[in-house]
Amino acid sequence: MTARKQFNLVVCKDGFTMSVQASEGNYCTPRNNAGPWSEVEVGMPSKYDYWLNEYAEDPSRPTETVYGWVPADKIRLCIDSHGGMVAGELPELVGTFELQ
Repeated sequence: MTARKQFNLVVCKDGFTMSVQASEGNYCTPRNNAGPWSEVEVGMPSKYDYWLNEYAEDPSRPTETVYGWVPADKIRLCIDSHGGMVAGELPELVGTFELQ
């Protein structure tokens, strides 16, 4: 059995941050600790993000909510829209794209 991993906070070039997690205890697909994942859980982004908004558990509090089952391609669009990832880590996502 694969142990649950806590992924480091994603930091983008423009300063935007978000927690991106995937495990048997997160809102993700598949819901396991091995991945790769086609959908992941995002938590507490540092500001409102267009690409994440529709997945918000509480859209009225965009920086204080959880975003469940966010598709991998939306994660890429979100990161790219903030200038690319400069620190942190992501769960292994389904797809053949490279993050900038």
